[in-house]
Amino acid sequence: MPGPERKTKWGNPPWKIDFCSKKISIPKEVDFAVVGGGFSGLSAAAWLRRFEPSKSVALFEANRVGAGSSGHTGGMTLAETAAGDIPGLGDVLAGLSEIVKELALDCDLSLPGAWELGREDGLPDSPIAWTDTGDLRAVKEVPGGTLDPGKMVSGLACCADASGAQIFENATVSNIEFQAPLRLNVNDNVILAHKVLLATNAMSLELSDLTKRAQPKFTLAVATEPLSEVQHGALGLGSGRPFYTIDFPYLWGRLLKNRGVIFGSGLVHLNDWHELADVDISAGQAAELLAQLEKRVRGLHPVLHSVKFTHRWGGPILIPEHWRPVFSLHPRSPHAVVLGGYSGHGVALSVYLGRWAAEVMLERRKPLG
Repeated sequence: MPGPERKTKWGNPPWKIDFCSKKISIPKEVDFAVVGGGFSGLSAAAWLRRFEPSKSVALFEANRVGAGSSGHTGGMTLAETAAGDIPGLGDVLAGLSEIVKELALDCDLSLPGAWELGREDGLPDSPIAWTDTGDLRAVKEVPGGTLDPGKMVSGLACCADASGAQIFENATVSNIEFQAPLRLNVNDNVILAHKVLLATNAMSLELSDLTKRAQPKFTLAVATEPLSEVQHGALGLGSGRPFYTIDFPYLWGRLLKNRGVIFGSGLVHLNDWHELADVDISAGQAAELLAQLEKRVRGLHPVLHSVKFTHRWGGPILIPEHWRPVFSLHPRSPHAVVLGGYSGHGVALSVYLGRWAAEVMLERRKPLG
């Protein structure tokens, strides 16, 4: 059932999440508890029930599903991690494609490749020729593509729900007692769980024990009005490939289904993840960075000089040590798994690792390490 329209201080991206959890009582005990209702948590919940339909699964989300990073991402699907390929990781995009097919997810997944852009050594036949602190050109084509984040969140949530996983929105896990079984404090209730997945990414870092191992940031994006095929051609985006720079100042972007273009850049630096609740894109540093981004976009190419922006938004990312995602057992319990810290590369990776995390909880695989 579609949920109500979501409006936050983080702005509204150009997609919607159509899911509303059922009104059911919180259980006293479950086999598997998932904390966090983004790509990772929803994927894990869906696969846990798919792998072991006899086991009970409960997912707890402090807000609404997709309210954090997953619903506020840009929807670029990239291979590997922000730290590059990691031994044993496997083919992320092939794995994502398989998951989309097996779960019958309608998420507009498209994998035409992606452009890496740079200010030096551009390809002689680069389709992109922009002005941005120097001449910005395509330097390499790499695996990648795009999907609709709203449809992906909605699809994973519906799949998890249909499989029998219980999804609780506005259910805050305030504390976990790391004993056997684990004891979760959720909205003044105590739930016993035999295994727990902590998939809160940039939020609730005390629970995941990442306060000293990762830095939460807030990144920003804008979407333009629909552009014509002629304008797309002039910008070098006719192939539908998303793009990102390999040098600074950083810039990334992609086409939308309505033919608008997303551009993203900028980081609001935070001292503590709790400050995310106070970030408002209409004020302070976030508003300044958005204004700078819009001015920058209009200066990229003559066809963008007078472009209008239809959406402005931002969302949290978590940057761990060495940019390597966190996928390990919790230091306080072998029955708790921590997954997150994608450093802006999480759209494909989080769904892919969500399935892997389900296998870890079922003791069929080991974490990535």
